[in-house]
Amino acid sequence: MSFRTLDNADLAGKRALVRVDFNVPMADGKITDDTRLRAALPTISRLRAGGAKVILLSHFDRPKGVRVPSMSLAPVAPPLSNLIGLEVRFVDDCIGDKVAQAVSAMGEGDVILLENLRFHPGEEKNDPAFAAALAANGDLYVNDAFSAAHRAHASTEAIAHILPAYAGEAMRRELEALEAALGSPRRPVMGIVGGSKVSSKLDLLNNLVTKLDRLAIGGGMANTFLHAQGHEVGDSYCEAGLADTAREIMARAEASGCELLLPIDIVVAERAAPGAAARVRELDQIDEDERILDAGPRTIARLDAAMDDSRTLIWNGPLGVFEVPPFDAGTTAAARHAGALAKTGRLIAVAGGGDTVAALNHAGAADEFTFVSTAGGAFLEWMEGKTLPGVAALQDCNAGVNMTGKI
Repeated sequence: MSFRTLDNADLAGKRALVRVDFNVPMADGKITDDTRLRAALPTISRLRAGGAKVILLSHFDRPKGVRVPSMSLAPVAPPLSNLIGLEVRFVDDCIGDKVAQAVSAMGEGDVILLENLRFHPGEEKNDPAFAAALAANGDLYVNDAFSAAHRAHASTEAIAHILPAYAGEAMRRELEALEAALGSPRRPVMGIVGGSKVSSKLDLLNNLVTKLDRLAIGGGMANTFLHAQGHEVGDSYCEAGLADTAREIMARAEASGCELLLPIDIVVAERAAPGAAARVRELDQIDEDERILDAGPRTIARLDAAMDDSRTLIWNGPLGVFEVPPFDAGTTAAARHAGALAKTGRLIAVAGGGDTVAALNHAGAADEFTFVSTAGGAFLEWMEGKTLPGVAALQDCNAGVNMTGKI
């Protein structure tokens, strides 16, 4: 994979427009989780060390092209200042005279944060004029927001065709990890896909069964596949109307030589409640009023063995209702096994998606994985084999490299 990085960039005195993702969770005007601020620190530090003037661009929430005071990025500046150890000046617009004046007053190593990009309708419309107005205040552009790279917006796509464009340090790490997992992986490659709905992951499943050596399906979506095979699923969540689709995916996997791993035993209860009486069942032993809430021990043992025989693992989605013990047991056991393999270097383990990150953190395994992406939608679209506009725009600065999630 080839994309322009900051390694050989001339930064001294340059105005660096940096697209970050500061769409952070807030309550009562205060940030409740500063993970995304911390993710931007390596890029900010590198630019400052090189003598650049750092101008931060971000969206926040969904103001739909109008100024919404409660969606201002102003509350982000003080905690960011504390993290950097330098006052970060906030400018209450992202284009125009106010920004030009603030930028002209900057010295080398200074950092300013501009107002919410989405206060302007041109941002989400990928408007060339709005992109040009943004670019007017920069000498170079750095995209450090992989989580927004699946959107063709002015600050992620159009601007990269106006200024010299670079991948920031967080973007770089994400792309390198995904390249190792999806671009040029060590084989055999295994996938684990869980979650509740087959309908939300059709593109993902159809892509992965033609690319992976083996694919394990868990969570509520596995119930739909079991139903499609003729198994009773009791009172479990099941998209029965997608039985034909599930059978088509199974046939596609067989034709592509992808081993499909569905549950071979299950954990059931009448309700998903903390401490509920959980019972291990063989397939077709489930009662009408019971719900499948986790993978059984033989299923997990088979997954562990499959991971032992793999060299790369891509994981998206939990194997059960991990938020409610004891139905977290399957996900926790499999995650810890994958983490242990990754820690010893026997497995490249890459995971992503909101529930996935929460599940791995719950298992205490996230830090042992090779890479855990918090990008959500962008990570999923990459796994689906789709081209991400924000990444492709960085690629356009180089010789035609296919930067999709295709293996």
